[in-house]
Amino acid sequence: MSRPASSPSSVPAISPASMDLATWGMLIALGMIWGGSFFFARVAVQHIPPITLVLLRVVLAAIALHLAFGRMPGFYRTLRARAPELLVLGILNNAIPFTLIFAGQTVIGAGLASILNATTPLWTVLIAQAFTEDEKITAAKLLGCGLGLAGTILLIGPAAFDRTDTPVWPMLAVIGAAMSYGCAATWGKRFRGVPPRMVATGQLTASSLVMLPLALVVDAPWTLPLPPLDVILATLALALLSTAFAYVLFFRILSRAGATGTSLVTLLVPPAAILLGVLFLGENLSITELAGLALIAVGLLTLDNRLRLRRPQAA
Repeated sequence: MSRPASSPSSVPAISPASMDLATWGMLIALGMIWGGSFFFARVAVQHIPPITLVLLRVVLAAIALHLAFGRMPGFYRTLRARAPELLVLGILNNAIPFTLIFAGQTVIGAGLASILNATTPLWTVLIAQAFTEDEKITAAKLLGCGLGLAGTILLIGPAAFDRTDTPVWPMLAVIGAAMSYGCAATWGKRFRGVPPRMVATGQLTASSLVMLPLALVVDAPWTLPLPPLDVILATLALALLSTAFAYVLFFRILSRAGATGTSLVTLLVPPAAILLGVLFLGENLSITELAGLALIAVGLLTLDNRLRLRRPQAA
């Protein structure tokens, strides 16, 4: 999953309780689509090297978004003016995390990868606290980060101590991707006032330019055998459905539900990825992994103060 680094400060904070049925339907659909990205990636990385798969994902998605939004007034003028900043965003929000996730998914399944990726909001808070002055730590954020990190430790602990057949490096790779998303969220604050569709298109274009020479040098894609039809379809779905269309849907939900309501999608992605992995890939999650998911979910709810934690009032 790649959540666009948009500028939620300009979006009204609408309570999830006030969202209509159509908005809830779009939110659930987005959770399924982003959850599907882990499923599609797991299928594709069995035949396409991670770096080449990242290139295909960002290039195809960028082309689709250029076709969809390229006629917006001032579209290309804005992209040229913000090119250096978009390049950094493309590296932090696409090139690095996509590569790390796909590399990790050569070993671990869609469900576990999606759970580890769900720690992104935790790293976002910690990184913003460390490197910016406009993010203030609160009791809810501190508790949420603690619970989320505890869930993460529960997930990678057995592998770290050789108590499982799964090596630890794929899990650390996905956590590294979540950290990169956290850095991208902090960097993305400089795009306040820029239409999010331009930001999404610009970062995908920039990451395409970064990944092209890497794929040519590392994988020599012209030497790779033609993948099976199901892998080609999974790659197209990853780029066009789980990236390009997901961005369009995300911004539509953002305009209807606000930043607070839209952030609920973070909790919907892992169940969707787990369900697809169980139904179509024969994956299973252990009790420890489910417990880790539960801790991370409670941590995210606490982080966003959806549990309505308040200081006791003085008598």
